[in-house]
Amino acid sequence: MSKSLRVLGLSVASCMSLWAVGNDNTDVYRFDIGAGLGMSGYLGEANSSYLYQHPGLAGYVSGRYIFNERTALRAQLGLAGLSGNSADLDNVLPGMASYSFNALATSFDVRGEFNFLPYGIGETYRRLNRITPYMAAGVGVTMSSCDGKTAAAFSIPLAFGVKYKPAKRVNITAEFAMVKVFGDKLDGETLDDLYGIESSFIKNTDWYSTLTVGVSYEFGPRCVACNRLD
Repeated sequence: MSKSLRVLGLSVASCMSLWAVGNDNTDVYRFDIGAGLGMSGYLGEANSSYLYQHPGLAGYVSGRYIFNERTALRAQLGLAGLSGNSADLDNVLPGMASYSFNALATSFDVRGEFNFLPYGIGETYRRLNRITPYMAAGVGVTMSSCDGKTAAAFSIPLAFGVKYKPAKRVNITAEFAMVKVFGDKLDGETLDDLYGIESSFIKNTDWYSTLTVGVSYEFGPRCVACNRLD
């Protein structure tokens, strides 16, 4: 009985060791989910200078498909509180008018991400880095709610940030993003074409920005029982 228990104990210990080794080798995952908070700013007819003169609250939730240590595709749903006051402007508006607004921008976009360094943890032969700067760009739609009215427009987000991996599955990011909105109603209908210049695809349109810190978690191992990437 004693000999059998020793054999059983050794077998369990061996299995646990093999599991631990296999688990340690699972350093690459397919998916990532996360969320972040920060502040938002606006550029348009009611603010043409300092981006965060009237800061608002910004937040997002995101899902990411990780192609490899350099590239990923991210889908993101974001909220940003925006405000502005033309009294802060140096120039005079038509008719000596003064305008202010408060709006909530809701956006959905898909972004391609590129890491400047091979990003990850473990697999030292691949020279992975636990910290890397990255950039992202994509396409999306932004919907603005202001003064009880809603408007939507095509948008392009451009972002730059830094990722840090404190653990295998955990990522911490700090990101600055600018979103070009191809419409002039982000700040409400009152400020739409304020100077009498009709909006076009690239003319007389609004921008907003977010500065956020986020946390994400990776899941879906690429390959649990082997040492290659599929």
